[in-house]
Amino acid sequence: MLTTFFKDIDAVLNLLDLTGTLVFAISGAMAASTKKLDLFGATFIAFVTAVGGGTIRDLLIGTTPVGWMGDIRYLSIILIGVGLTFLFKKVVKKLRKTLFLFDTIGIGVFTILGLKKALLIGIDAPMAVIMGMFSAVLGGVIRDILLNEIPLIFQKEIYAMACIFGGFIFVMMQNFGLGFEVNASVSILTIILVRILAIKFKISLSGIDDSELKFFKKEK
Repeated sequence: MLTTFFKDIDAVLNLLDLTGTLVFAISGAMAASTKKLDLFGATFIAFVTAVGGGTIRDLLIGTTPVGWMGDIRYLSIILIGVGLTFLFKKVVKKLRKTLFLFDTIGIGVFTILGLKKALLIGIDAPMAVIMGMFSAVLGGVIRDILLNEIPLIFQKEIYAMACIFGGFIFVMMQNFGLGFEVNASVSILTIILVRILAIKFKISLSGIDDSELKFFKKEK
């Protein structure tokens, strides 16, 4: 069974990629609904949430046309996500824990797929890890900025750092010759576990307090 899973890892990643796109689109549409945006506004927010990170990654590494432009399924799934959010808003809100799990799986998959894409065109490993992280989180950053919110990755929650950690795990495991299938599976699971454990045990990055900035203030 495990051998079959590894053999079909590309198909599994593709399915999870599309599932993550759906969940990201729903999260964007839900965020838009809290700001009372109209249907077009909600669709736009859902779109940039779902594919914004991958779009910026592709533009930075010089891959054009960007990924979603060559596959109509992404646009279709985003529209489905918006439709589900508006038709079943109360039901979607009750599924927050389930959506959180799929969102976490989504950032893991997006990180590794973005990292792999960068490595394949010769980007150095540290920069490729950053490209993977961009794939996973920049859509949410764009969403939050457009909705006048502080982006999640700039807050204390372990989010982007989980992607970076999982990305470096992937890069390091390449030296062991285990193959993409094993590397991707372990790295994605690492990202998922880091984020879930950080939420469960309330682990966060410390912020900078105003009192800590006194060193930089001019003495009167």
